[in-house]
Amino acid sequence: MSFERRNTRQIHVGKVAVGGGSPITVQSMTTTKTSDVEGTLQQIYALAAAGCDIVRCTCNETEAAEGLAQIVPRSPIPVIADIHHQYKMALAAMEAGVHGLRLNPGNIRKPEHIKAVASEAKDRNLSIRIGVNGGSLDPSLYVKYDGLKPEAMVESALHEISFFDEVGFTDYKISVKASNVPMMVEAYRQLADVTDAPLHLGVTEAGPLPGGLLKATAGIATLLLEGIGDTIRYSLTADPVEEAKAGRQLLEALGLRERKNVDLIACPSCGRAEVDVIDIANRAMQAFGERKLPLQVAVMGCVVNGPGEAREADLGIAAGNKRGHLFVKGRNVAVIPESEMVEALVEWAEFIHEHGTEAAIARADTTIAEREAAKDRDRALGEQGMDANHSHEKIVEIRKTVAGA
Repeated sequence: MSFERRNTRQIHVGKVAVGGGSPITVQSMTTTKTSDVEGTLQQIYALAAAGCDIVRCTCNETEAAEGLAQIVPRSPIPVIADIHHQYKMALAAMEAGVHGLRLNPGNIRKPEHIKAVASEAKDRNLSIRIGVNGGSLDPSLYVKYDGLKPEAMVESALHEISFFDEVGFTDYKISVKASNVPMMVEAYRQLADVTDAPLHLGVTEAGPLPGGLLKATAGIATLLLEGIGDTIRYSLTADPVEEAKAGRQLLEALGLRERKNVDLIACPSCGRAEVDVIDIANRAMQAFGERKLPLQVAVMGCVVNGPGEAREADLGIAAGNKRGHLFVKGRNVAVIPESEMVEALVEWAEFIHEHGTEAAIARADTTIAEREAAKDRDRALGEQGMDANHSHEKIVEIRKTVAGA
């Protein structure tokens, strides 16, 4: 990596470590009623399968706390109870056996209630996230800073920490979320300068896809690339499984977590493409589905540039003359009928995952594959030339137009 992660102390949510150099974790939140035990568990299992490390469930009523008592023992990942105004719900959630709490102390208000929860969590060896949100600061902070500012959120977080410090509770992480991306980024930067607590990153109320995905990625990725952040959540107006997938894919793309599924790359297409790249790429994504194949797979529109541009991919296919040229680490290994391109990618990916790229190359007749690829490459260049998009001709006409004006 080209950046160093910020040094933080380590806490635990159940058996999952957060901070202190441990892998950055992905979180999400269930959207079911927590009292619906089976429905909530079904969603938790779907989230875990999508790469979620820690899940949060609301605990806003007695029935929810009772549901947690049944959910926690059956959950495949640690469960955090989400608490807002009622501190007694935090106490009930801990009694239910949750692995941690998320508190917005600004909503609880009374210091004695905040300290009562922290003391109980300390006795139970549980961690807490202090969740500062731009929409729920103490009113005096809005007045002091003339509206919502990064400084106001940081001051709020430090104020809440002081209550925890009074009872000797240090197993906390902090978030300072805002829906405004630049404000969120600046708040986390300022917070990182004044505490060694692990930080939970997120853009709150990011919204539906695709805009919410873009906003959340802009904020979270910016901070991760600066070495700030120990756990993340995409707050999308969508199925929470989409949040877990997005978080996992972001960490894999940044090299912060080991790849679990296929990373499919594809060219944007051009005048040289001889197939519908978008269609093939989409069908390939569907075919790979949730297969646990931690490989980079390329779909390229032409055999002229495809294998070279995607030479670092574990596996790829490039179109040429109504057939596909399969390549492994840039080496042509097979010629596939156009109608079988997607199926061939899946079959070769499974072989590479089990046996490795060297074994895949060894099983191929690379001489024939490279000869056929060269034929199609030469044919394409002969028909289309180096300028498949005819930009050179346009440039000539532009110059004529300007000269005659």
